[in-house]
Order: sequence, then C-alpha cells, then structure tokens
Amino acid sequence: MSFADISRLVIATRNPGKLREFRSLLAETGWQVLGLSDAGVRGDPEETGTTFAENARLKAVACSLETPMPVLADDSGLEVFALGGRPGIRSARYAGEGATDSQRIARVLGDLELAGDGRSARFVCALALARRGRLLLEVEGECRGEITREPRGNNGFGYDPIFCFPELSRTYAELDEQEKNRVSHRARAVEALLARLAGGVDLG
Repeated sequence: MSFADISRLVIATRNPGKLREFRSLLAETGWQVLGLSDAGVRGDPEETGTTFAENARLKAVACSLETPMPVLADDSGLEVFALGGRPGIRSARYAGEGATDSQRIARVLGDLELAGDGRSARFVCALALARRGRLLLEVEGECRGEITREPRGNNGFGYDPIFCFPELSRTYAELDEQEKNRVSHRARAVEALLARLAGGVDLG
C-alpha cells in the first residue's frame, strides 16, 4: 500500500475540535478522515509516555490494531518556558481530570503570574502514523509565541485564547480556521507528514 492508495485515514482522537482541524488540514488529499468512534475503535490507550512523540506513537500503534485503515495519532500541547515547560504532555489534564478549557487556561495564567519570568511559550505537535500495529513514520511541528494576560477570541479550542501568534499579533482563538491552518503547530506537522509520504513510505 502506497501514499496514492490511501482513501481513508483514522485520526486517533475523540476530540471534535481536533478532528475538525485535521479534516481541514487534510482536505486537499481527498481522503475520508475518520475519528476513532467513526472507525469503530473502542479502546483509548493510556498515555504513559514522557514526551509528545512517545504518546503519539503509543496511540497510533495501539489503535491501528483495531482497524485495517492507517491510523494517525497526534499528541500536542503547550509548553510555557517560565513554567519549566509545563503544562507540556499534561496539557489536557493540567487542571485535573475533567477540567474545562477555561479551568486549564485559568491554571496556566495563575501559575504564570506567580512565576513572573516572561511569557514565551510554544505549541508542539507530534504525529505518528501506524498500520496493523506497525509504526510507519513520525514527524513534529511547533509554533512559538507569547501567553497573553487574559483570554482573547472565541475560535479554536484548548489554550488557543491565550496563545498569541507574534507575526499576526493575535491569539489562535482570534484567527479564523484558514489563518490558523497556515501557521499552527499542527499545520506544520501535517505539512511535514505529507512531504514524507509523498517522498515514499511503504504503508504495508
């Protein structure tokens, strides 16, 4: 199976915001992009890795054992330098299990006020592609910016309202979908993924 043979791709997520972004980023491929529930994948692998890349790899390989389709897993998050890289791989759980986006944002802003040592940060996205339990390739993308002092904008999800993209002087949440998909960490990771696939990868 080659790059040209892909017609359907499973994204290892149940997050509707993340799935929507991937569908937009991959629209030009013509692939049918499915979430885990769409593909009938029941399991949610535990993220026990210590890096974004390790967690993406774990999810891709585990989920690919439940479907014949290629599975693309993403692990991504926000790293704030003044917080020693936190929330990092705990981005989704930084304010505790079941916390809302607003609660996670409030935790980051509160911790940053106590740290008082700059507001530089980066978003990181690690992607891993697997099929039938075999890891096929891995790529990463990042975007550097600044943490705002309060949330701005109503688009996006997660920490988007407090991450300011410096070239546009707006937060991710103030960008429309097309703007964000030109500059985001996930867009850069997908661009690297498609370049690697176009260069030739045996998809088994």
